[in-house]
Amino acid sequence: MTVWFTSDLHLGHENIIRYCDRPFSSVEEMDDEICRRWAETVAEDDTVWVLGDVCLGDAIRGLVRVAELPGRKVLVPGNHDRIWDGNRMHPDLRKLWAGRYLSAFDEIIGGVGCAINLRGGVRVGLSHFPYDRDLRFRSRLDEWRPEDRGDWLLHGHAHGGLGPVHGRQIDVGVDCWDFTPVSWEQILGIIEGAGR
Repeated sequence: MTVWFTSDLHLGHENIIRYCDRPFSSVEEMDDEICRRWAETVAEDDTVWVLGDVCLGDAIRGLVRVAELPGRKVLVPGNHDRIWDGNRMHPDLRKLWAGRYLSAFDEIIGGVGCAINLRGGVRVGLSHFPYDRDLRFRSRLDEWRPEDRGDWLLHGHAHGGLGPVHGRQIDVGVDCWDFTPVSWEQILGIIEGAGR
């Protein structure tokens, strides 16, 4: 069993192709390629941590696609997920969307994220948001950034704008990892290479 990390799939989001200069001619091509690479990489008994921003546009279609992908899926919602704690959607609508997200994910963790221990007792934080703010993004979301307590942090949101590795932060978004989930072995290699 392998543990994988990914973020910022943005399934169904046509504008993300231009915004992040993704190498796809259509949203259908992008969605198909992201899902194909996940399916070729992840086994059924693996766990995939998705650190937010799963889908935009036709979110129901995107969630159906995610539900069909292999692995046990855990979501830490991002600001574009309809169940993100910072979303000001009506509570009844949030409840409806919670059911839809739970049809695609085995577990959903709210708030600013969480921390887990990897092999060898390496502790990493998991959040959609990095500690540091990329200047492309408005500061209105700063309250959702995790507190830097010295742990390594795996995150998304920046779409590679801070680089895949910056300080003790690793952007696991698809824009940094060839649209493929990144394994915990790869993450540990980065951390161990930096001398923890």
